[in-house]
Amino acid sequence: MTKKQTGEDAAGQLTRSAVIDAALRVLDDRGLNALSTRAVADRLGVRMNTVLWHVKTKARMLELMADAVLAGIRYDDLPDAPRARARELAGRYRHALLAHRDGAALVTGTYPAEPNTLRFADRLIDAFLEAGADERQAAWTAWTVNYFTLGLTQEEQAEGEEDDAKLAQAIEHGAHPALERVMPHLRQNFDERFVFGLEAVLSRIPH
Repeated sequence: MTKKQTGEDAAGQLTRSAVIDAALRVLDDRGLNALSTRAVADRLGVRMNTVLWHVKTKARMLELMADAVLAGIRYDDLPDAPRARARELAGRYRHALLAHRDGAALVTGTYPAEPNTLRFADRLIDAFLEAGADERQAAWTAWTVNYFTLGLTQEEQAEGEEDDAKLAQAIEHGAHPALERVMPHLRQNFDERFVFGLEAVLSRIPH
């Protein structure tokens, strides 16, 4: 097994990348609520101080994890047309979030000015600018796409059949007729809802 495979550098020391990889494995196995620097240390078989030496604080570890989640976004084979490119980028962003348990909740709670996060934001804003949006519209549309994607994906990763049953029970018996009428469309169908919401946002970008 190579040093790279064990997460050690050429001197045989643990690397920050290995710490973040271990943290993502803890996230996938146990969820965001169970994530801690101690849990990561246990996964690596080291003392907690060793983990903190690399990431300083749990908050910093979460930032680095969030940026690592966005490392899963590919930038090959993107459409030439800018609006289509923005649409594809948003879809790839959502898939990167879904690739990790509680991925959207993790990213939502952070604000990492890190390479993968900045690269995605830059590519998304560039698509809007190329489409003809001015600077403010491009920036605010990127924020809107980001918040919408995070919110819907967080709901998707947290949803369960019991939530649908609870909602249905709460609005039945005619007390909320409009909600009762649209109940079949309020939850589930996350793929279709993502496309619907994204198209509503992108419709304001020039053709």
